Amino acid sequence: MNDSKSLSTINAKLAALDQLREKYVATQRDVQFRRYVDRLLQRDEQGNLVSKPRLYNKSGDARGIAVVEPAGGGKTSLVLHGLKTHPALQPRDALHQPWVGVRVPSPPTAKSLGLEILRATGYPSVPRSQTEYEIMGKVRHRFILRGTAVLWVDEAHDLFGAGSKFKVDVFLKIVRNLMQGEGAVSVVLSGIESLWQIASCDAQVTRRYWRLPLADVSPYSDRRALTKVIVDFSKIVGVRPPSDDDLVDRLVYASRNRFGRCIENILAALEAAALDDAEQLTINHFAESWGMQEGCSIGENVFLARNWAEIDLGETHLNWEGGADA
Repeated sequence: MNDSKSLSTINAKLAALDQLREKYVATQRDVQFRRYVDRLLQRDEQGNLVSKPRLYNKSGDARGIAVVEPAGGGKTSLVLHGLKTHPALQPRDALHQPWVGVRVPSPPTAKSLGLEILRATGYPSVPRSQTEYEIMGKVRHRFILRGTAVLWVDEAHDLFGAGSKFKVDVFLKIVRNLMQGEGAVSVVLSGIESLWQIASCDAQVTRRYWRLPLADVSPYSDRRALTKVIVDFSKIVGVRPPSDDDLVDRLVYASRNRFGRCIENILAALEAAALDDAEQLTINHFAESWGMQEGCSIGENVFLARNWAEIDLGETHLNWEGGADA
């Protein structure tokens, strides 16, 4: 009888945890991204934003945003949420698609990128015999038909990362062309820091794009926000929040100062607590879940070690890229 009751309680906690994984945690970074997107769009006579790219010169050139952050920071979730919820980018009907989002395909070629964009707009299959420029012509026409104002390319660093200068130039030219002339769209690129390091070598890129670097999480300025997340999530799962004074400091360090990883580590600790049918979330639950993920010894576990701030968490020690996003 007790075992059955305990199993029921555990299942209820795990079900609540599954719902939490679908929950988006908004921060000041969302406000910052919204301001950038607002400047990409036109306004009507009343000053209201509309789903048309703002053109910045007589040639009809749109602008773009390069959202850069190390892996696991949460940039993909941030951009997706920002575009999905932007009031001016809501579709009027099934045929209207104010924004289109794609992830760089593998292998990353100009042709495969164009095909991926066409698929995202619901376009039927395209013969492989068509050239990248023919495909991009269809992309531009499709944007006009669908009323698309913003194109978002996630993992955009993969377009340039291992390419020759010629390949990089081709990608930059193709994306730049989509931001010019009739049917121009604003382009949002998101990726790790190498995205800007490579793309900014082109003067046309630095002129057309605003760089939006997402700041690291700080155990000082973000303490209150992270504490609130832990408390709120604990209540939803049905456990008491932890009482350890230095938990947030350890959490931020263990998460490499990246917001997305902080959230992932909180959820993982709550799962450990739920499986234990614990009444309270403790630092030991963080230690258990983080230790499993990292594959580290007890002495290297940030949530257990006395001198945890001295533990080297370089990328060579890192065994994961973070569930929040890459």
